[in-house]
Amino acid sequence: MYYDDDSVYENDDDFEKEEVQDQLLLPDDLESEMADLILDVRSVLQVSEGMARILLHKFKWNKNSLLDKFYESPDTEAFLVEAQVIPKTTQPSSTGEDDCDICCSFGELTGLACNHRACEDCWKHYLTEKIMEGGSSEIECMSPDCKLLIEDEKIKFYIRDKTILDKLQRLVINSFVETNPVLKWCPGQNCQKAVKVADPEPRLISCPCGTQFCFSCCQNWHAPADCALLKKWLKKCMDDSETCNWINANTKECPKCFVPIEKNGGCNHMRCTNKSCKFEFCWMCMGCWRSHGTAGYQCNRFNEGQDANRSKHRAYLNRYLFYYNRYITHQQSLALEEKLKETVAAKMAEMELKGMAWIEVQFLKKSIDALAKCRRTLMYTYVFAFYLKKSNHSEMFENNQRDLEMATEQLSGFLERDLENEDLVTLKQKVQDLTKYVDRRQEALLEHCADGNEQDLWEFTENGV
Repeated sequence: MYYDDDSVYENDDDFEKEEVQDQLLLPDDLESEMADLILDVRSVLQVSEGMARILLHKFKWNKNSLLDKFYESPDTEAFLVEAQVIPKTTQPSSTGEDDCDICCSFGELTGLACNHRACEDCWKHYLTEKIMEGGSSEIECMSPDCKLLIEDEKIKFYIRDKTILDKLQRLVINSFVETNPVLKWCPGQNCQKAVKVADPEPRLISCPCGTQFCFSCCQNWHAPADCALLKKWLKKCMDDSETCNWINANTKECPKCFVPIEKNGGCNHMRCTNKSCKFEFCWMCMGCWRSHGTAGYQCNRFNEGQDANRSKHRAYLNRYLFYYNRYITHQQSLALEEKLKETVAAKMAEMELKGMAWIEVQFLKKSIDALAKCRRTLMYTYVFAFYLKKSNHSEMFENNQRDLEMATEQLSGFLERDLENEDLVTLKQKVQDLTKYVDRRQEALLEHCADGNEQDLWEFTENGV
């Protein structure tokens, strides 16, 4: 099934009209596309269907790249050997009864073009295990030293269970999507659609299932942060190193056993909590407590390097938490505002009962959509800002960020009010005005960020420092 409607793609960030060429494909559509490519390759290379599929997989389903490489190769056989679809040396196929090298039982043995043989039960067990593992649709010969890939036709000769064959077909379709640079699965829960684009660049994709994602990285749409910034940010948020920074800023290590110790009283005479250590030291200078009251007393002497290092960690942690807390707050608000959809739907139904046409009440739905869109943008402005170096341009960005944040909170606050007693005409005008304003503020912010990218105005730090 093909979706050519403009509504599939939202113009959130300078998207061109040519994007209507992009398509959303169901599994049946993907199978049809694969079949067409396989047929084209078979007609030129004169190989089996299974060989054609394996070759296309190796070339990321780029038919032109495959055929170019084929025509460049002076030796067709060497080309197919390198692609692992025929063995290096073809041996006469040996059949008949013999001892199976796998299970040692005596019986009829069959094998591949490489002449590695086994009984039918061993082939079934091996292929079933490989398919159900779900790692790849490409399965090598079961002989440890043989890299020959098993054609689909041979797999179907041994495996007749529909459940297993269906799993194999899903693996094949999945490999078609995941190795093809112009295809990506929609990451929406239980969504089986894939998007096919004319140009595999980062862009917003809006699937009919309601999921909005970045084509390049398949994360939620994250403008103005690019994919590289988002990847670093998400890793940072999941990394335990931030917990280590907190420990470093709020605790000190025992000078003897290095166990972190938190000071919870006023006395600077500390005893290590590690039962196997119990070292007594001074919290201020970290020296042995026994030296206090002697000529070795050093608490009043400033150790610049040690104190500066601790202050640096604390300042860095505070900066990270500033941006992280705002990122998370907008993320939480986005989730909480999902409940508003029910309230708004009820209000829309009420307005229709009072005589307003369906089209006339859609302004409320548009306001909810605008609110969610701006929340997402605000989330990722804090990712962008965390890595952004200070400059005159960054100040302008922060002003745009502030204006969008204020407008978003104003719209959110109005929609969360009890709308029961609002005059419908006044309500419509107020909501439309607020919605138009947040749309303009979001557009201004994203345009400024896009212009900055084009003109190389932005400078980013490696780790947010």
